[in-house]
Amino acid sequence: MIIRGALHVHTLCSDGEMDILEAIDVYASKGFDFIALTDHDFIMKNGCYKILDEIKPDILVFKGIEKTVFAEGYIHVNEIYGDREVLRIFNHPADICMDIDGILEKIKILDNIIKIHAIEITSRGFYTPKVDVLQIPYPKVATDDAHNIRMCGRAWIEMDAPLDKDIIIKKIKAGDFWNCFL
Repeated sequence: MIIRGALHVHTLCSDGEMDILEAIDVYASKGFDFIALTDHDFIMKNGCYKILDEIKPDILVFKGIEKTVFAEGYIHVNEIYGDREVLRIFNHPADICMDIDGILEKIKILDNIIKIHAIEITSRGFYTPKVDVLQIPYPKVATDDAHNIRMCGRAWIEMDAPLDKDIIIKKIKAGDFWNCFL
């Protein structure tokens, strides 16, 4: 089964403009099978994802958090939780204004603090070819970093997999998916 997912979605739980149900509905209406809610750690409202325990959404919803990691400057890393698996993605590296050698050095520092499994090749849903290079030895994911409805569905991943959180995470870690863009 081919499934489509967004790995970087913000809500009113931090600095997004959509509530959780609105985010789920907009992605479901665009044909997505799963999303990861990844609100910012330092402004995330306590207990805001509790609603996910009370509803049965039409799509699979991962709980996650966009962590601020200090690695000689700050880096954002999405930490996405499956049932047993955890996925960590280096977010929007093209935005840190470094060449590939600088980004590789950041990855090296980052890996000593928090092990990453993938790297975004998008910024706000737009392709950033600067980081989609072989020198970066991680699977590269396309995602929205959606903060509002207009940003939803610009970039996503697809894979052949069942709707199982841990299988999806394992396939991303293995690079067994493909990137899609509007």
